Amino acid sequence: MITFDLECRLGGHRFEGWFGSSGDYACQQERGLVACPECGSADIIKAPMAPNIARKGNQLAQLPAPVEAPAKQQPMSMGAMPPEAVKMMQALASMQAKALEQSRWVGESFADETRAMHYGEREAQAIHGQATLEEAMELLEEGIEVAPLPFPVAPPGEAN
Repeated sequence: MITFDLECRLGGHRFEGWFGSSGDYACQQERGLVACPECGSADIIKAPMAPNIARKGNQLAQLPAPVEAPAKQQPMSMGAMPPEAVKMMQALASMQAKALEQSRWVGESFADETRAMHYGEREAQAIHGQATLEEAMELLEEGIEVAPLPFPVAPPGEAN
């Protein structure tokens, strides 16, 4: 997995993007799949980034003192999440939950089930399950559209 700092040329908005590889970023960029989360513009460039250099094995990590988040906001790694972002995340979680009500859990057989539906061996229906990155990439290479869910899903019977 690789992380890029990206910038929208239209509005100057900066955001982070996670990709399987540099080639994956280039492929998604060519297909117009990389867009600004604020304004929706697809005119995106890689922004300058600071290198991530690992410390020597004989050096101890120096952690900053913990910062207390305000009581009414959700904590984030770089400060408190704005209330608008909390509402957006809650709405997204709600939409995912509603979509999963109409979907069948297939567990680790997700790739096989998806392929069978794509090639007409099974009736098409909404499913969700688990797949490795390699399995997901193979499905995409075969022209089978799949996407990760925004939030993790516990298998039936394993949720708290």
